[in-house]
Amino acid sequence: MDTIHSNPAPEAFTSRLEYRVSYADTDAMGVVYYANYLVYFERARTQLLRELGLPYREIEARGIGLPVLEAKVDYHAPAEYDDLLQLCARVGWCRGARIQLLCEVFRHEVLLASGYTVHACLDLKSRRPVRMIPELGRLAVS
Repeated sequence: MDTIHSNPAPEAFTSRLEYRVSYADTDAMGVVYYANYLVYFERARTQLLRELGLPYREIEARGIGLPVLEAKVDYHAPAEYDDLLQLCARVGWCRGARIQLLCEVFRHEVLLASGYTVHACLDLKSRRPVRMIPELGRLAVS
């Protein structure tokens, strides 16, 4: 998987969001609990959609849902309480009714976690797949 930070495609729009780790994010060892990185990925993709002018509310108002079909996280280094993180996201690929969103979590320039989520584009009423929202499909880098 190409990472956002080390191998950006020139046409790729990358969203960046700062987030300060709260005490509730950490485990008994004082590091960010592994499952919280998926929450950070969600924060990053929510920001990405907002910056693209397609906040989730707008997508849902169009009668579309984007449920997660697949999620992958590679852990590189731990984050700890009060760390200031940079959450990054961009569109990886779009095929038919599916889209991959690439995500990374940094502390300063140190990559802490990288991965992706794959989403289906569903009609909310019928719960059937529909073609991806054109604005998102055009942003795919592969």
